[in-house]
Amino acid sequence: MNFCFKFPTVFIFLYICIPYQIRSNASMLFSDIIGQQEIKERFVRSVREQRIPHAQLLRGPEGIGKLALAIACAQYICCENKQENDSCGVCPSCVKYQKLAHPDLHFVFPIIKPASTKSVICDDYLAEFRAKVIESPYFSMNDWYATISGDAKQGMIYANESQEIIRKLSLKTYESEYKVMIIWLPEKMNNQCANKLLKILEEPPAKTVFFLVSNAPDELLTTILSRTQQIIIPKLKDDDIAVAMLHNSDKEISQHEAVSLSRIANGSYLNALAILDEDDENKQNFERFVLIMRLAWQVGNRKDHASLKTLKKWSEDMAAATVGRERQKRFLIYAQHLTRENFIMNLKQPDLNYFTSYEADFSKKFSPFINERNVEDIMNEFALAERHIEQNVNAKMVFFDLVLKIIMLLKR
Repeated sequence: MNFCFKFPTVFIFLYICIPYQIRSNASMLFSDIIGQQEIKERFVRSVREQRIPHAQLLRGPEGIGKLALAIACAQYICCENKQENDSCGVCPSCVKYQKLAHPDLHFVFPIIKPASTKSVICDDYLAEFRAKVIESPYFSMNDWYATISGDAKQGMIYANESQEIIRKLSLKTYESEYKVMIIWLPEKMNNQCANKLLKILEEPPAKTVFFLVSNAPDELLTTILSRTQQIIIPKLKDDDIAVAMLHNSDKEISQHEAVSLSRIANGSYLNALAILDEDDENKQNFERFVLIMRLAWQVGNRKDHASLKTLKKWSEDMAAATVGRERQKRFLIYAQHLTRENFIMNLKQPDLNYFTSYEADFSKKFSPFINERNVEDIMNEFALAERHIEQNVNAKMVFFDLVLKIIMLLKR
């Protein structure tokens, strides 16, 4: 694939010279954060010009660094020895930010109330939240819920949290000129809490700065939206994700793999990590896809009865309890993805393709078989099979029926 080698000299230079690295137990400097250079410059400029909005809403998808940017800006606001483009990292304020334990920094985030507890507030989980952010500020909502509850139950910012917000903001600052309140996922606020926050945003205490970090701002009260300066945080550039993967991944990956992952990640460092973690299952799904397509073509064009028996065995293996419905669904979703990518490959626009290296090698020869005469129907059959698995239809029937239809569709 040409895109992997389109700018090798520039990429190698970036790999060597880009300073950021997501480190455990590191203060949240702007230089620690992946990409987002324009947003960093905007924050620095607002602080240096003393034009800090009292309430800023950072909006965008997961995994692009919104929470990290909010903390880095807060640290820069409170830094006692501000550098031209970043916090100093060594003053007493920055040292406290290293542990997210500055007395004028406050966090609000969704939590899960244990069944045995009548009342719970964010501070009850503050140690866990600090540890999670220090480990890496790039984590999902479900990652956080699993950390505090052992599963992915839905969390909330409960009504009584509003009293804590009011109490904390009514206090005088301890060490800094500003108090900073970072609300992660404000869309999870209870309505009562959201209404009380609205009143504070209307009449904010002096020298108080709010950062609202939202994945779904459309779920917020429109009155809250209207009282914040909304900042759209863009998706990360592929180059920035690739460099971060090479610097920070626990697994050893090549430059080629990093570039491929960054393209598939759709602008999210979190997606890139998830794809890397799921690589074994993705390869297994790839092998299943290759097998079904090769055998279906052989049966359809050569009347190969041995291949038909192998396809029947494939459908039985896919229906086995050891595979499980969730893995079956993930395979069918993956098959839709790879079908779509093979059709796009026929358009001769590699910049629109999102392949791993092994997918690209296979698709060079396979893609001509996915064309305008069959692509829509193949996609529909995989999607229909996914729905049937979701509805607990007999999996053996679903997969064998799918096999028979693929045989016919590949002949078009």
